[in-house]
Amino acid sequence: MSSMKEVMLRLVKEGVEEHCADLEGRRRSYAAAFTALLKPGGGGRFSWACVSEFSTLPEVQQLKEAMLETILEGRAQRSERALRSSGATIDIQRTSKSYEWAENGFCRALWLLCSAAKPPETILQPDVTPGQCWAFQGSQGQVVVRLPAPVQPTAVTVQHIYKAASPSGTVSSAPRDVTVSGVDEEGEEETLLGAFTYDVEAEAIQSFPLKHKSSRAFQYIKLSVQSNWGNPEYTCIYRVQVHGQVASRSSSPAAEETTSPSLNKK
Repeated sequence: MSSMKEVMLRLVKEGVEEHCADLEGRRRSYAAAFTALLKPGGGGRFSWACVSEFSTLPEVQQLKEAMLETILEGRAQRSERALRSSGATIDIQRTSKSYEWAENGFCRALWLLCSAAKPPETILQPDVTPGQCWAFQGSQGQVVVRLPAPVQPTAVTVQHIYKAASPSGTVSSAPRDVTVSGVDEEGEEETLLGAFTYDVEAEAIQSFPLKHKSSRAFQYIKLSVQSNWGNPEYTCIYRVQVHGQVASRSSSPAAEETTSPSLNKK
């Protein structure tokens, strides 16, 4: 009985070792195939049979499915939700007044170079050529964006231009300290979602994860600029993007009001 047990254990051990050796061999073939593919000029020659064979392994299939799920989730969360062409708009009543360029001394001196004031909707469009920005007076202001649908926001992206591309030769009008909040339609409730600093010495496009995560979805997002980089007359914003997952109807505030029973109902 004991000898039979030993034989079974030996067979199992040999089977495991053989399977592991087979997996290692396939892994090496898979790595060699892609190494050849990545050589300069793509001149490496290899057989795709090993790749196809390796990709059918259950372990690889599970890994591929997990990677695909992660990629799709990331794309959903990073999708642009504040795009004018998709239906995003500006709540003018709760947005700072646009800066009047006619009052600017630089524009009075070089009036041919200055165009009319751009509306706040400018920040919802992908055109970020120099001068295509929305400006408000002073170093503090706000803009409220109405998204096409309620979203559970995860990050915000702010874009300015590089100093070398600036018509004035400076980026002192870029926003500096910024807060982001979710607000309701009437403006009575406000939920702080995050605060960050836009760095003019870094990349022109900067994304900021919202650290104050909320399970609630918002259709109105308020971007409040607390300071800029030194321009006393105006602050310019080129583009604002809101990222996050579009909420289901049951998780939106409007749906909650619709589905919740009324306390006064008899």
